[in-house]
Amino acid sequence: MPFPFVLPTTSAFSFPSSITSNSHPSLPLQASTRRGVVRDTLKKYKRVPPASQASSLPNVISSLRSYIPYLCALHAGLTHHPVHGEDVSLIVNSPPQIEWRPTLSRNTIPGREPPRVKIQSLSQELLFTLATLANAYTLQARAALHPLYQTTTAPPTPEQRTNAITTATRHLLDAASIFDYLSQQQGLHQAESPPPCPEIHPSFLLAQRSLALAEATLLAVAKDDPYPAVVALARNPHDKEWMFKAPDIPKVRVHLFARLCLAAAEHATRAMGCIASIKGTVSEEFVKYLEDLRRTSRARACRFFAIDAELAGETATGIAWLRAGLAELGIERKGDEAGKTGGLGLKGLKKEWSERREDKKVERGLDWGADAGRLEERRVIEMLEGKWVKQNDMMFTKPIPPFGPLLAQMPSGREIHAIKPYQPPILSLEELDAMRALPQERTDEVGHEASSDEGAPEPSQVGVFSVKPGDYRTGTPNYF
Repeated sequence: MPFPFVLPTTSAFSFPSSITSNSHPSLPLQASTRRGVVRDTLKKYKRVPPASQASSLPNVISSLRSYIPYLCALHAGLTHHPVHGEDVSLIVNSPPQIEWRPTLSRNTIPGREPPRVKIQSLSQELLFTLATLANAYTLQARAALHPLYQTTTAPPTPEQRTNAITTATRHLLDAASIFDYLSQQQGLHQAESPPPCPEIHPSFLLAQRSLALAEATLLAVAKDDPYPAVVALARNPHDKEWMFKAPDIPKVRVHLFARLCLAAAEHATRAMGCIASIKGTVSEEFVKYLEDLRRTSRARACRFFAIDAELAGETATGIAWLRAGLAELGIERKGDEAGKTGGLGLKGLKKEWSERREDKKVERGLDWGADAGRLEERRVIEMLEGKWVKQNDMMFTKPIPPFGPLLAQMPSGREIHAIKPYQPPILSLEELDAMRALPQERTDEVGHEASSDEGAPEPSQVGVFSVKPGDYRTGTPNYF
């Protein structure tokens, strides 16, 4: 958590080859220059090993934010919207032929990258660019949270944990703001051709908005939730504290945390509903992540209700809530397996293997958290269940009620975050006035990487010399 997005790549394209401007002649060329930087940065980011890609994200975001004002100016000129009160006059000589390689589409050929899709409007180019920026913000949130899940280094201090969660929340809200803006811009979706892939489909953009908001809501709970950190410390060999005080959560805030988790589950459910009509074209990993996020959010809410019951002295009811959380995670338990967190059986070995596999993903910095925190929540619930079952068997000896009626009594969710309106960056008045000058140089393919043999001199044949006029001089002056 958050979802491990893969940033797309794009083909080379020169705006002057299809668009000219009478009022601002340099604008298409300057936009092509910025777009070439974006293309080069995305390709370099893709070639970097996955464990080292986090350090390249600032360059990707900087190049996208530098390109967006020029792209918005071109789009404003085509849609007859003024920029700083000035009209940008554009002439479309031919439809733009731009290619993007989607990463969230269902791959028809396993083991291969999805094919590139062609777009023929600046509206779809703007959708792709802004969606890529939002996904880059989400990846920055993952990079900020990564140290909290590592077990091979010293555990983070409470201040470091708070700073990491605060930074990740800010990035997720920035991503949600962009997706909210894209989903509300009807003019961007009224292109002549339908969306070539789900990445720029209105329903999918709305689903990503709900996803980012759900993840930010869960982080608001994680900032003050001590139990995942306690479970992580138990697996960290660098933890020197062999004795620790039981985590304390104020009783008043337990209900608040539970309702926040339910709100995150509602956002995840809303995202699943948004992609229901295009589910067959979306990658299976993304669809599964939404389902896991919904299950994890509801299971976490059940855990907080269990903590509330245990604080009130109702340990048996708390155990029932914990088992309701396991049921929400999709874990089926038999009667004789209740309260057992492991064992030497096949299920215990399979669970231990899954935990070690996830820990290795965290250490290597790969696609960790692709289960939306489902395994982490299971660890916490099973830890509390094993502890409370022993207490109930030895001290209270009360029967554990069924958890079905408890799930029917769950309240509605409560929102905590408000999405700020996103304002795309625009060119300053000085930059726009500078575009009135004629371009100093012309290029056909800005940002195009020539092949190794492109522009190389033709090899000469053996015994043949390439002679040009003026290569050799004689004693007679050459006047012509």
